[in-house]
Amino acid sequence: MEPIKQQTPNAAWPFELDQLNNWAYWEKAFTDEECDQIIKIGKERLLTKAVTVGDEDVRESDIAWLYSVDDMEWAYRRITDIILNLNERFFQFDLSGMNEGFQFTRYVAPTGRYEAHIDRITGGLIRKLSFTLQLTDPSEYTGGDLLLHTSGKPETMKRDRGYVAVFPSYLLHEITPVTEGTRYSLVSWVTGKPFK
Repeated sequence: MEPIKQQTPNAAWPFELDQLNNWAYWEKAFTDEECDQIIKIGKERLLTKAVTVGDEDVRESDIAWLYSVDDMEWAYRRITDIILNLNERFFQFDLSGMNEGFQFTRYVAPTGRYEAHIDRITGGLIRKLSFTLQLTDPSEYTGGDLLLHTSGKPETMKRDRGYVAVFPSYLLHEITPVTEGTRYSLVSWVTGKPFK
């Protein structure tokens, strides 16, 4: 008589497999001329020193807020279409809109940076997706990489002009120090109902 083979118990019984991606992107979302136009509009607005909640030494950059009424309706429409497309394909979050405006950001060498952080706001709007639009040609600056901390080794996003990176707002990320030149970007956050 053969002994009965012991089966390894498996307590897992998944309803669905996780299809969530850590990030997505859209190449050549904006032309060079369109990036120049956004930089021009951003520079015309009052740039102020960016502040963070808590530790103020984690960020060195200047910002201006751009809204659809600031000759930016075309950019809002383009970003909306990109976000909805990427969300459907890669995240499938329940989204409701962009309620904070676009943050035009300038990082200037040698100290321009934003250390590792998440975009979630405790007690504030429910940010679900963050996006960054690369406005500056990568030949015009060194450093200033957008890093997404998805595991032990961070993922470096492309620096191509017009490139849009989209990722969950709870993902740890940073902008490394700009060591030469100036880096311009456009960022914002897409809100929605609470995660369940």
